[in-house]
Amino acid sequence: MDSFELNKILGAVLGTCLLLLVTSFTANALFTPKPLEKPGFEIAVKEDAGHGKEGGAAAAASEPIEKLLQTASVEKGASAAKKCGACHTFEKGGPNRVGPNLYGVVGEKRGEGRGGFNFSAAMKGKGGTWTFDDLNKFIANPKGFIPGTAMGFAGIAKDSERADVIAYLNSLSEHPQPLPTASK
Repeated sequence: MDSFELNKILGAVLGTCLLLLVTSFTANALFTPKPLEKPGFEIAVKEDAGHGKEGGAAAAASEPIEKLLQTASVEKGASAAKKCGACHTFEKGGPNRVGPNLYGVVGEKRGEGRGGFNFSAAMKGKGGTWTFDDLNKFIANPKGFIPGTAMGFAGIAKDSERADVIAYLNSLSEHPQPLPTASK
């Protein structure tokens, strides 16, 4: 191979590099992205009118839980409670998961017991017992009923589905609580 052929090969390589460089500059000039006004993405979140207020969940409920429990179905509640099964267990003596075991929770003290489950400070501070009405408010909007709770579930918006779940939770006990009667 003589020097003339070597110059042709090097010239072709150099010409190819120059062509790629010019193409790159042209593409960057044509397709330059516009800088964002502020970094990141905006995430649209539905505002909750009752968020942060203790009575916020109660305002969302259209009918009292006593009336809804009269037509509640334990079978439908067992089906609806499957979404809770990712974090909770329901059988007697069942293990705690991310959330506590829910067997016999109706009428029990809030933030205590449950096989040594470590409740959030907000849940412990709330005190009291789990009544039908309190469960209804909590299941509708956990963070609205107990601000600061560690429960990340958004809640069950449908009244009848909440009543079914509460009826199911009430049935999970050796001594289920009597269902309240609807006042006129």
